[in-house]
Amino acid sequence: MTLAEKILAAHSGKDKVSPGELINVRVDLVLSNDITAPISIREFERLGVDRVFDPHKIVLVPDHFTPNKDIPSAIQAKMTREFARAQGTLYYEVGRVGIGHVLLPEQGLVLPGDVVVGADSHTVTYGALGAFATGMGSTDIAVAMATGEVWMRVPPTIKFVYHGKPREWVGGKDLILHTIGDIGVDGATYMAMEFHGEAIAGLPLSGRFTMANMAVEAGAKAGLFRVDDKTLEYVTPRAGRPFTSYESDPDAQYERVVEYDISNLEPQVAFPHLPSNVKPVSQARDIKIDQAVIGSCTNGWLEDLQVAAQILAGRQVHPEVRCIIIPGSQQVYLEALKEGLVESFIQAGAVVSAPTCGPCLGGHMGVLAPGERAIATTNRNFVGRMGHPQSEVYLAGPAVAAASAVLGRIASPEEVLS
Repeated sequence: MTLAEKILAAHSGKDKVSPGELINVRVDLVLSNDITAPISIREFERLGVDRVFDPHKIVLVPDHFTPNKDIPSAIQAKMTREFARAQGTLYYEVGRVGIGHVLLPEQGLVLPGDVVVGADSHTVTYGALGAFATGMGSTDIAVAMATGEVWMRVPPTIKFVYHGKPREWVGGKDLILHTIGDIGVDGATYMAMEFHGEAIAGLPLSGRFTMANMAVEAGAKAGLFRVDDKTLEYVTPRAGRPFTSYESDPDAQYERVVEYDISNLEPQVAFPHLPSNVKPVSQARDIKIDQAVIGSCTNGWLEDLQVAAQILAGRQVHPEVRCIIIPGSQQVYLEALKEGLVESFIQAGAVVSAPTCGPCLGGHMGVLAPGERAIATTNRNFVGRMGHPQSEVYLAGPAVAAASAVLGRIASPEEVLS
């Protein structure tokens, strides 16, 4: 079996599962946020169930409009907060909250071998830890909160193998953009993406989280990495319960195997209006920008801010550019503060936000006006994603986003540092 199949078999009481099989799956964690939780709560109440199946396995994270940006978002958060208090579920209030997909691994809530479902498509992020994690609709999440189970079809798996050593400034964001550019936004629809190769082994956990996070942009049900020493180094001090690591069998059956040599890969940029509209940064250098966003659940890890600081420190954000830095969690924010990164960002003329999804979904903290362009380390650049339908979003890693903020146009880090 593949990694995904092994985890799903273990959680469905079966010795073996196969692609296409319909199964009931026991879940280890159920996630919802301040946008999706109110829908799940209303559906939960319609079920006529008084209590959630296990309050310690349900996490409500108000991260999209943190702190609340207006009265409607405050009402959403209030409903989520009151349900969490009444049910005794895990809940992270402003001041302790972070973007959920950074916060949950950081807090040791997601561990290898888990099945995690969330009312948020980027729940797939946790596959970086060797978990089967996937997004579902709010009604499915209501049932999961009530029963501790979900119903799903076992996905087939595509194996991706990345050969070679990445060039400087090329990270997980570039590898996944290159992949999506190759297979398309529907290239892995309802499949698991399994990531392998020497380039993957060399990636820090932050880069793996980034790749797993954007598996859904290829249509994937999940994106998974094998558990190695780097994974264990990350999860062991955080784990408050036992966990089981799974490994794909040598004779596992894959839908197909895709291989890349990324030795000469440039930093990648996804042009509007699809994450698959990808070009190397050398083909994007004359595009003027109005805003640069560095952060989000995709690239809001400490290592991402460290990369951005290498470029912004001692330099100035272009006078015609708004540069917004968003740490993925309070802990990331604190570490960035201790390392002097926040000071570097502010001295460069950037603004540092509280952890929030904010501009990624066109919510707040950086909404675009008609005709404006942003380069962002976020995960989606659909029409109107970050604001007005006549605005444009270009996706890139933190190195390119920071360099672009300095030069006022899409730029490679070498152009700034030379």
